[in-house]
Amino acid sequence: MKALVKTELGFGHLEIQDKEEPHVGKDQVKIEVIYAGICGSDIHTYEGHYKVGVPVTLGHEFSGKVVEVGEGVTEFKTGDRVTSETTFYICGECKYCKAGDFNLCNYRKGLGTQQDGGFAKYLIARKDSVHHLPDHVDDRSAAMTEPLACTHHAVMKTEIIVGDVVVVIGPGPIGLFTAQVAKSRGAKVLITGLTHDKVRLDKARELGIDYAVDTQEQDIKELVNSLTDGYGADVVFECSGAAPAAKQGLDLLRKKGQYGQVGIFHQPEVSFDLEKIIQKEIRVVGSRSQKSADWAPSLELMNNGSVNAKAMVTHEFDISQWEEAYQAIKSGEAIKVLLTPVD
Repeated sequence: MKALVKTELGFGHLEIQDKEEPHVGKDQVKIEVIYAGICGSDIHTYEGHYKVGVPVTLGHEFSGKVVEVGEGVTEFKTGDRVTSETTFYICGECKYCKAGDFNLCNYRKGLGTQQDGGFAKYLIARKDSVHHLPDHVDDRSAAMTEPLACTHHAVMKTEIIVGDVVVVIGPGPIGLFTAQVAKSRGAKVLITGLTHDKVRLDKARELGIDYAVDTQEQDIKELVNSLTDGYGADVVFECSGAAPAAKQGLDLLRKKGQYGQVGIFHQPEVSFDLEKIIQKEIRVVGSRSQKSADWAPSLELMNNGSVNAKAMVTHEFDISQWEEAYQAIKSGEAIKVLLTPVD
C-alpha cells in the first residue's frame, strides 16, 4: 500500500512509499482510512520543528471503517464506522496511566508519531483506543475528532460558568474548535486573529462565535472591557503559539482570571509576563494533547450539533498531493485540510 512517510528528521524528508499492508494482532483493530486530517504538528514535523520516531507514516487524525479484528476483540466488527485515539501503547503502570492520563505516560507511543498512522490506506489501532461513530457524525467530521478532543481537554482544565467572557487567540482549526467548545459551556466567546486571517475569522462568524476580531483593525482590550464592565476576560485560551499573543492574553484577563496555553511555540523558551500572573493572581494551565475521557464528549458535541466540524473543511487532497496541501495551509487559504488514501 502507499503511505506518506517521514523518513528522516529535519525539514522535508516526507515521501510516498510502498509499504506492506499491516497485519492485525491480538487486541487490535485494522482500520481502512477514509479521511485523515493534517494537524499543525504534522506541519511542524515536516518543517523539522517536531521530532517523531522516524521512519514513520504520519497522520493521527482520521476516520475509517473496520476491515479486520484481532484475537480478543468483540467490541468491533467488520464494516463498523470508527475513529481512534492516538494512543497505541502505554506502560499501564505509572501513576498517570492509572489515573487515565495516558497523554502523560513517559512510555506512550502514538499513532502517526512513533507508530504508523493514517496517511495510508490501512492502519492498526489498539482496541481500547477505537470509538464507534455516532449516527450524526459523518466521516469528514469524524476525522477531526482528535483535534476536537484536544480542545475539549484544554477547556475542561478551566472552570467556565454560563455568561463568562472567554477570549480565544488564534483562529486556526484548534482555535475554532476551542471557541465552539467554550461556547457549548455557555460562555460569550471572542476569537481573535490578524488581517491575514480574514478567511478564518469569517468562518468563526459562520460557526456562530459571538465576536471575531481582527486585532489589527479593532482594539480587543477595549471590546473586552466593554463586555465586562472593565474587569477583563474570565478565561483566555492561547491557540496560536505566538509569544506576543501570550503577552496579550495575560493583559486581557481580569484579576483571578484563567489562562490556558494550547498552542505550541516554535521555541520552548518564550518571554512571559510573570509580574501580571503574580499581581492579578492569574491561574495558568498547560494542555497537552488529549486523553480517553475527552473522546466520547467530543463525538457527542458533533453528534448533537454543538460543534460543526464539517464546515471547517476547506480543502481535500490525496496523500500524493502533500505539497499542494502544505502550500494551501501555509498560504492561509486553507482552514482544515483532509487527505485521502491512494491505491
